Amino acid sequence: MKRVAIAERPNWKALADEYGFAYAMPDGQRYWDERAYYQFTLHQIEKDIEEGTEELVALCGEFAGRAVRDEEYLRRLNIPSIYWDWLAKSWQRHDKSLYGRFDFTYDGTSPPKLLEFNADTPTSLYEAAVFQWFWLEDRIKAGALPKDADQFNSLHDKLIARFKEWPKSGLFHMTAFSEELEDRKNVEYMAECATEAGHRLVLIDIADIGLSRNGQFVDLQNRSIDTLFKLYPWEWLIHEEFGSAMPASNTIWIEPPWKMLLSTKAILPELWKLAPNHPNLLECYHEGDPAASSLGSSYAAKPIFSREGSNVEIRRDGVVLAAPEGPYGDQPRVLQALAPDVVFNGMRPVLGSWIIDQDPAGMGIREDAGLVTGNTSCFIPHAIVG
Repeated sequence: MKRVAIAERPNWKALADEYGFAYAMPDGQRYWDERAYYQFTLHQIEKDIEEGTEELVALCGEFAGRAVRDEEYLRRLNIPSIYWDWLAKSWQRHDKSLYGRFDFTYDGTSPPKLLEFNADTPTSLYEAAVFQWFWLEDRIKAGALPKDADQFNSLHDKLIARFKEWPKSGLFHMTAFSEELEDRKNVEYMAECATEAGHRLVLIDIADIGLSRNGQFVDLQNRSIDTLFKLYPWEWLIHEEFGSAMPASNTIWIEPPWKMLLSTKAILPELWKLAPNHPNLLECYHEGDPAASSLGSSYAAKPIFSREGSNVEIRRDGVVLAAPEGPYGDQPRVLQALAPDVVFNGMRPVLGSWIIDQDPAGMGIREDAGLVTGNTSCFIPHAIVG
């Protein structure tokens, strides 16, 4: 694994505009950065990243099967009891999941270590699936990369194939808080994939979803919402005014209700408890657990529902090295052993290993000079060479 400097395409900004990558430079700041790329060998991808991802998929499945009736765990996630049977039935029915993203730290030599699992509403999908693939093709054509260079990236094709698994008899609705540009653009990309899979798509803002008198969810044209992809977190949705109507509705939800079990950093200590010393896990405990004393005074304290690195506190030998502000400071936290400090040319990469259903499907890399990957961290392409 290397971080390799490379000339950027002179027209990449125009290409981003042409392809609808509207958040490539939010507020004039680089988010997409192709002045470097991360180079991997095929062995590193197949043996470390893909196999590590498969291991964690299996562990998460084993844990979900145990947690689905664990009332203590459900309370810890602040899931009201009115949803417990619905969640359990969703798991027992094997309601279909679309995707997820495991975030790793990895140095190219040691096994990748899990930082967190984005099981419900992962973003950075378009740039991982499409824009970095176009970058790879363009760099090969220009002779900047070898002709046999490749990428860990079957996301686009696997997304389309997975969307074909849902019923096509009615309309397929997709929603997000559309004022958030990145969320809206990720949903628009997924809508293109679903359309290619044969669905009739309706895009709707989360605030425009209504509830009919007979307890069914409808859109602004009063059409029944039979299948709904939501880029909106379960931990918010179940506390919305209309949330209590969800279990009795006929809507098929993507991600399914059982994903509530996994879409939280609270799974990190549970996975460690299930598989202590697993090579892909970092030691982790719920804050207040006496066993957490084994971490000493060096750890990462993470609110269980924080996003984009907000309110994550990094301590080393009792000294706070980073503590980005955010709205999640009043949440329960987990304490996770510090990951190895992997640095390439002054930058710290986090590898997002995507799954479609349960299958490893691609990778996107975010990097930052700081200790916490946040909203302003850059996305860097990758290539498999050798």
